Amino acid sequence: MPRADAGLRTPGIERGAAFAIEVDGRPLRAHAGETVLGVLWGAGMRSLRLTALKGEPRGFLCGMGTCFDCLVTVDDRLNVRACLEPVRPGMRILTRQGHADL
Repeated sequence: MPRADAGLRTPGIERGAAFAIEVDGRPLRAHAGETVLGVLWGAGMRSLRLTALKGEPRGFLCGMGTCFDCLVTVDDRLNVRACLEPVRPGMRILTRQGHADL
């Protein structure tokens, strides 16, 4: 059976070395050269926070550091833009699903 992402890869461009990170307490596989947002998107996450008023999920918006809709906590650093932050081995990421960390 072909890999789910087989048609999405650019021919001749290989992924960097694989390593583990932690997102909301669960392990995820990441690759050198990826951003936090790229790893989360690849893992099927489509929301990083819930709105304050209605508790509705908010998705990624610009993906290039302009909108600040992808803020996460990385290794206890608040308000890190997931779309700009490169992943590192052992990184601990917290989204704002169900809690506020402003």
